[in-house]
Amino acid sequence: MTATIVPTASTTAAVPPRRSARAVPTTRLVKVELRKMFNTRSGFWMLVSIGVMSVAAAGSVLVFAPDSDVTYSTFARAIGFPMSVILPMIAILAVTSEWSQRSGLTTFTLVPSRGRVIGAKAIATLLVGLGSVALAYAVGTVGNVAGSAAAGVDTVWDMSWSTAAQMALGNLVGMAIGFTLGVVMRNSAAAIVGYFVVSLVMPGILVLLAQVRSWFEDLQPWIDWNYTQVELFEGTTDTAEEWAMLGSTTMIWIAIPLVVGLLALRRSEVK
Repeated sequence: MTATIVPTASTTAAVPPRRSARAVPTTRLVKVELRKMFNTRSGFWMLVSIGVMSVAAAGSVLVFAPDSDVTYSTFARAIGFPMSVILPMIAILAVTSEWSQRSGLTTFTLVPSRGRVIGAKAIATLLVGLGSVALAYAVGTVGNVAGSAAAGVDTVWDMSWSTAAQMALGNLVGMAIGFTLGVVMRNSAAAIVGYFVVSLVMPGILVLLAQVRSWFEDLQPWIDWNYTQVELFEGTTDTAEEWAMLGSTTMIWIAIPLVVGLLALRRSEVK
């Protein structure tokens, strides 16, 4: 004969009620990813190099540019060149840090949804990109005022708002390329090498192919992302066809590879 235990008020009161688990807020994930970008030595010095290179580029304009070229557009383009190289590297390191530093197991255990983690990394990367562009424009403004005063010429503000917005968009597109390569390769060294191949080697191959094959000449602007990138940095993307070319290259080099990389990332083994 088995004994039956009847729960009493004292026994039921001793059992604490279970609390429903709450998902980590997206804002907290973004803050964590921003902290990661600053905490690692590579990420920290990459971010510091943005300010250093911006000041160095502005200083080079003051030293080497003739008085007639001391304008805001000269400073903005000089500062934008090193940023176009550094910002994609920051985007790559932001994604590949989970695998290169072997913190992926901890991260995806605390937040099992890998899509949310990658989304937080994308938002953090976007914020860093916007902040870096704002810093570059601010340094360019100071350099333009100081340079024109030192040269004894009038301060020239020869950059329109649309051109400034296109240059900012060009830097963000470059970061998106780096972010995509980070998602696809998930290895810092491989992604960085891949970026330089895509940005330096591939455009030369496409230009050469356009020169030797007449049928490819009209097709090149629709598949060469470097072509549309240059148009953005020059601020000459004005017509509907040019924006369509930008959309085409973005789809080929960013959207499609990013979707493929995200699908592979969700199924990959984290060690």
